[in-house]
Amino acid sequence: MKVALLKGGSSSEREVSLRSGAQVEAALASRGHQVTAFDFDRNTFAALAAGEFDCVFIALHGPLGEDGTVQGMCELLELPYTGCGVLASALCIDKAMSNRVLEQAGIAVPAYQEHDVREGIPADLPARLVAGLGLPLVVKPTRQGSTVGLTIATSEEEVADGVVLAGRYDFRVLAQRFVSGVEVTVGVLATPELQVLPTLEIVSENPVYDYDAKYTAGKSHHIIPARIPEPAQAAAAAAAELAFRTLRCEGMARVDIIVDEAGTPWVLEVNTVPGMTSLSLFPDAARAAGIEFDELCDRLVRHARLRVVGGGGGG
Repeated sequence: MKVALLKGGSSSEREVSLRSGAQVEAALASRGHQVTAFDFDRNTFAALAAGEFDCVFIALHGPLGEDGTVQGMCELLELPYTGCGVLASALCIDKAMSNRVLEQAGIAVPAYQEHDVREGIPADLPARLVAGLGLPLVVKPTRQGSTVGLTIATSEEEVADGVVLAGRYDFRVLAQRFVSGVEVTVGVLATPELQVLPTLEIVSENPVYDYDAKYTAGKSHHIIPARIPEPAQAAAAAAAELAFRTLRCEGMARVDIIVDEAGTPWVLEVNTVPGMTSLSLFPDAARAAGIEFDELCDRLVRHARLRVVGGGGGG
């Protein structure tokens, strides 16, 4: 197929996206596809419109690539594309909205509050967050990924600093009760048959599984299957599948979860364009299921060709 690959862009995850794109480009080329890579910018729309591509592989992380914007662009161009549609993308990148939807489906989500700080941060906001949610607290931008702008706060002062940091990346800030437990992630592949990938445990050399730990070799380790009891593994897999279906995801998504001592899976977020670098979680989980990276990428573009586009939604 003639595939347009979108990577890079202007989000805070640009460098990771470039690395994901390079890996995907090589994998698709090895399967015989003709790949044209675009570092996404304002000229990309016209290039896609004129390119007579069979489909678009979206390897853009963060805003624009992961929030439904690029998906909507592909819908307008009537170009099939990989991954989730407009609705699922928009819901999943907005952690407050996805939390509300997941709660309605009966999925365990840590208690949270969201605040709009575009007019400034109220002096009493940190105290109100601590009073309402307790400590420790996770403070992060509502609409970012890769733990960009994230703080784990153990005091009111750290909450205040965390709100300031998160506000640099998004005027909407999410504060969420910290859940202690084993950090796992569960990939879901649907091309089109739905397959829940093995539960992967994340062990970070840093105190927090942050941007540095994710994308620096040796700073984190992936353990498959996760070292949790089988009932907890089953519960995490079931929660991931329900989250995927509830948010109307397609193609692929990665569900990040904390499993507490009681075995309860607490869903933290759903990533609709998971990293595809050599250090990323989703490809490792797929490999553990017997799906090599080139096959994974090939499956995604072949599934994209089945997508009905130009009908106003793509979700």
